[in-house]
Amino acid sequence: MPSSPETYRVSAYNTAKQSENKMHDDTVAKRFGFSGGLVPGVEILAYMMHPAVSNWGRDFLERGRIDGRFVKPVYDGEMTDVIAEVQGDQLAIRVESRGQLCATGSASLPGAVEPVSLDGFPDTPAVATRAPVNADSYALGKWLGTASRSWDAAALKDYLAEVREADPIYTANGLVHPGVLQRLMNQVLVQNAILGPWIHVGSNMQLLSAAKIGDALAARAKVTANYEKKGHRFVELDAVVVANGKTPVAHCQHIAIYQPREQAAA
Repeated sequence: MPSSPETYRVSAYNTAKQSENKMHDDTVAKRFGFSGGLVPGVEILAYMMHPAVSNWGRDFLERGRIDGRFVKPVYDGEMTDVIAEVQGDQLAIRVESRGQLCATGSASLPGAVEPVSLDGFPDTPAVATRAPVNADSYALGKWLGTASRSWDAAALKDYLAEVREADPIYTANGLVHPGVLQRLMNQVLVQNAILGPWIHVGSNMQLLSAAKIGDALAARAKVTANYEKKGHRFVELDAVVVANGKTPVAHCQHIAIYQPREQAAA
């Protein structure tokens, strides 16, 4: 591990300009007080994984832990610094852009990881027909799921290009970047309701196994909190990402504002 802060510089890329979430659209995001469409939080977290994988290699992909909290937006095309510094047995990570602190977090490599039993995470399909988000969409204690999706070599190559990741560990070993698992966490929300503009604000993820090219990946999530704060409606999820219907590859906590203040008041 480095003995002094190391900086990983990346040109941020808004992968979601054409997505259903118009918080990534310049015009809509400006209505909410931003300078333009937001680079998705899951991609910022993917940038934050780079120094952890550089330090711990495949071990991190198999049992590493990362958390991130997004405090200010990162915009498309901005040079963004991911700064990692050793603090005890972990890396303290911060993301800076435009001279501002945009995200904070940490990464670590536990000596061992407590296994997660799928008995506590029932296989719940996504809703057959989505309805506009309402009070029941993410009701406290509700179980949510996603459709299963596998990632082939071409899809992985595209993903790595989108998150500007050049580390050869993924393609050389046929491994899926763990940022893909975070995209699945967003899909828990997207596949179970029709959302307006919304914002991913933070995540914790304990990796349990390295996902591989060809694995069919799906998320199983429970709503653990649903509340209002400063006019925003928040939802919190406790979830596992499962490979091939049987192997837990990540245990995640995910926090999002599913109705920002302007929208909640509409």
